[in-house]
Amino acid sequence: MKKTMFLSALLLFIITAAGLTAYAKMESKPASQATPNSSQGDHVIRVYGPGGPLGPIKEAAEHFSSETGIKVEVTAGPEGNWIGQAKQDADIIFGGSEYMLQDFILNHPEIIDTKSRTELYPRAAGILVRKGNPKKIASLEDLTKEGVKIIDVNGAGQLGLWEDLAGRKGLIAGISQNINLSVKSSAEAIELWKSNSSLDAWITYESWHYRLQDVTDLVELPEEEKLYRGTPIALTKITDQKKEAQQFIDYLRTEESHQIFQKWGWK
Repeated sequence: MKKTMFLSALLLFIITAAGLTAYAKMESKPASQATPNSSQGDHVIRVYGPGGPLGPIKEAAEHFSSETGIKVEVTAGPEGNWIGQAKQDADIIFGGSEYMLQDFILNHPEIIDTKSRTELYPRAAGILVRKGNPKKIASLEDLTKEGVKIIDVNGAGQLGLWEDLAGRKGLIAGISQNINLSVKSSAEAIELWKSNSSLDAWITYESWHYRLQDVTDLVELPEEEKLYRGTPIALTKITDQKKEAQQFIDYLRTEESHQIFQKWGWK
């Protein structure tokens, strides 16, 4: 009987000791080993920003991935659609203008590595009109004519864009009275442009025409009247792929990438 009790006690001791040893080994592992972060452990460079620069950045990302084998995933659109995910896994953030990225930094100071901020290429403002230009709009002055209905994006890199253009020519009052609708984002403007055929013109970046060639014509302004805004980009503070992410930003500054941006309406 005593022998049986001794063997049982010995077996219990061995099992308990083995369990404690296994637990100690688990506790000694780094957090990244114990609970892998799938979003940062898959070696994908994640890039976020507004919809305007999506075309050239996505195309450049495809070229970069083909040449280097480093996958780049670009997510773009209104900030509210992606900011939650970006706070968890963003490697890079870009803006639709310099002030737009600065607003992002002020609203989310914990995300952007401001020392890495880089300017890519400028893009000019122009006038988008209906296919065939039925109102015969050829200048800013034409936007002051009676019956012309304008849509304005009061944000998304275009804040004050029409006013800056009109102010230099004394046309603020004339254009202001013809603004029929004002929205906060380009996504909203595009939806309304496609659904409301009574809208005649949109003062925005020339680059949007290259995304909307099926429903717009572009009226370019004379060079002396053009207004340009930048396209900034920066690393995040949370990236654990700083070297690869910076490599992609450097690629965006190459002549090969510049040609891609030019194709999409940048200078």
